Amino acid sequence: KMLGRVLCTVLFVGAFLSPAEASQGHISVVLLGATGDLAKKYLWQGLFQLYMDQVSSGHSFTFHGAALAALEPGQRLMFDVLKKLSCPPDEAPDRCAVLKDQFLKLSQYHQLKTAENYTALNTEIETLLRQEGLKEAGRIFYFSVPPFAYTEIARHINSSCRPPAGAWLRVVLEKPFGHDLQSAQQLAAELAGFFREEEMYRVDHYLGKQAVAHILPFRDQNRQFLDPIWNQHHVERVEVVLKETVDAKGRTSFYEQYGVIRDVLQNHLTEALMFLVMELPANVSSAQEVVQHKLQALQALWGLERGSAVLGQYQAYNSQVQEELQEARGYVSTTPTFAGVLIRSDSLRWEGVPFLLTSGKALDERVGYARVLFRNRAYCTQSGTLRDAGHSQCKPKQIIFYFGHGALNTPAVLVSRNLFQPVMPKDTWKEAEARSDLHIFGQPLSDFYMYSPVKERDAYSVLISNIYHGRKDFFITTENLLASWAFWTPLLDSTSRQPPRLYPGGVENQHLLDFEMVSGGVAFTLAEPAQLLDPGRQTPSDFRAVQSKFRQSPLVSAWAEELISQLASDMEEAAVRSVARSGQFHLALSGGSSPVVLFQRLARHHYGFPWKHTHVWLVDERCVPLTDSESNFLSLHRHLLQRVRVPYFNIHPMPVHLHRRLCVEEDRGTELYAKDIAALVANASFDLVLLGVGADGHTASLFPRSENGLDGAPTVVLTESPVKPHQRMSLSLPLINRARQVFVLVLGKGKHDITTLLSRVGHEPRKWPISGVSPSSGQLVWYVDYEALLG
Repeated sequence: KMLGRVLCTVLFVGAFLSPAEASQGHISVVLLGATGDLAKKYLWQGLFQLYMDQVSSGHSFTFHGAALAALEPGQRLMFDVLKKLSCPPDEAPDRCAVLKDQFLKLSQYHQLKTAENYTALNTEIETLLRQEGLKEAGRIFYFSVPPFAYTEIARHINSSCRPPAGAWLRVVLEKPFGHDLQSAQQLAAELAGFFREEEMYRVDHYLGKQAVAHILPFRDQNRQFLDPIWNQHHVERVEVVLKETVDAKGRTSFYEQYGVIRDVLQNHLTEALMFLVMELPANVSSAQEVVQHKLQALQALWGLERGSAVLGQYQAYNSQVQEELQEARGYVSTTPTFAGVLIRSDSLRWEGVPFLLTSGKALDERVGYARVLFRNRAYCTQSGTLRDAGHSQCKPKQIIFYFGHGALNTPAVLVSRNLFQPVMPKDTWKEAEARSDLHIFGQPLSDFYMYSPVKERDAYSVLISNIYHGRKDFFITTENLLASWAFWTPLLDSTSRQPPRLYPGGVENQHLLDFEMVSGGVAFTLAEPAQLLDPGRQTPSDFRAVQSKFRQSPLVSAWAEELISQLASDMEEAAVRSVARSGQFHLALSGGSSPVVLFQRLARHHYGFPWKHTHVWLVDERCVPLTDSESNFLSLHRHLLQRVRVPYFNIHPMPVHLHRRLCVEEDRGTELYAKDIAALVANASFDLVLLGVGADGHTASLFPRSENGLDGAPTVVLTESPVKPHQRMSLSLPLINRARQVFVLVLGKGKHDITTLLSRVGHEPRKWPISGVSPSSGQLVWYVDYEALLG
């Protein structure tokens, strides 16, 4: 009743609302975790800012703080926070006092622990609206709680706390959204059972930072200057950096699970990078267009491998973990607290341009920025004094989106004066004084056009306002989230055993964490070995294969990344030999997931590979269009062919899609492919065939008890797979066995059982087709990683 009286008073205070404006409907905001740290530091202040901004908008509000604590202690904790809320400096004191008083009266605490609690909250909202004769506009539920609680809360909201038809629901979720791709997929699937995609707002607070939020508007408003230079021909590199002076003390329980890559790079820095490198939509105000272009930019990034990153850990971290988590004295953490990662893109705009993402704790300064450094094509004949004067074209050219802190201690946009004077919205950004006593990246500020916000706003205030307005482009969609995790998870997996370089912290780090781009990856600049976390512990290079033969054929075994490196080198060597012998190299490649890292390795590191003289064939193909995501050819194209210079007429996809139909026998696709092989490959004998092994012993698309392809003529056949898509086209076993060389690649623990089985069985291709691979006059070599070989 008290809340109703206050609502009534607020609705008709003439100073704020006219009766006509009061008809737009009521919004209930429910903050779950209302007494937690995030709520205390940022969220209640953000909600108060929303109320101050929108009190005259025609919407009425109530604010419901909720937590697990009982009513009396929870209410006391919550109102202790609310009493400390403040207004911006430019707000009139009298108006501030009135608004704060109203906000407190419109806020109340609820214990939300059981299904009955949620039902009671729903009843209370409905009763209030009915008594006051208000129409419901919508409800906002802000989840400021750990992700393990999401599913239960989502179930309660969906079953008993949804608004009625005609009113919207917005559910706000805080990171972390998973730990890797698999956990993110699981959490996304659980939430999708309760909420529609348009109802979910995943928060990355970096998207609320004013400099980050202005990247797209800046690009849009300065198209005339940027269109000619925002590309690989003019940009030298892009950097996105977040440095912190604090360490992880007090947060090691979180940090041990996540580390710097999951905590900062996978989300904050990736999102800022996407705003810089995505294709600019025709309408940057269209949330749908922005989200779609961001996703396309993310999907165009090259896959990451272990050499794509350098990792560090400040020296005190391990002892902090032992102390806070009560780990044994001998416990050794390999969690990185510093990371530098090199990223590249397939897009025509950015091909060859390095993107560097860097973050760490216990560094020498607190600063965050995104920086686009342009190539300097000028040669200046003047002396040093003249060269450094005014708008000299010999000075570095760059655009910097400065997130805050550091030397400037404010969000800012900086553009080199020798580039152009940018267009900036005068109502929200002001040109700052060109000070020559302050320096950034070795240049005086007077070398830049510098702009800072007219009014600084906290990131959470910006995001809460965007939630109110339904601006989805400031939040992470499920599709973008999973694409980001798909991009980062392989790096996390490949570096999980890698000891990070230890660094003392702060200014004492000196050049210890400097790194440079080398051989398609990155490496620390200082070559002396860093102290290992546990010098007595065995590292991967300490292991050696326990045998040199597998099924009477040569065996190469190592950890996965070393194995792929060796296989790629052996393939290049085979190609060079073949071209020297016959002028060409006929290579038949299998599909599936295992060869992807090999394709990436070949594209990035093997510049001596004679691609100009190489014919690329497929060992097998799924009966889907070549543009389908399931297509082996599409995977080969994405990860290898579009990155190397193979002549177009030397690429031979399998003809599975003829006459607008797939793998129909009378279309004779298998005969066409067999004729092409006979016409181009001497004696139908490939120089090298690359195979994989399935957990059931299949190879190529030759499956156990397959009716076609296991014997008979050396040809191309249609086969049936036990898993979708069922129809396949494949080289037959007799055709594979005519090859000069066959390399079999086996990776991962999931292949340990079949690897063990194959080490014991003989030639039984009907049961295990891979056991029938035995080149009649060529060589078979097995490449098996330690996990597949030893389990």
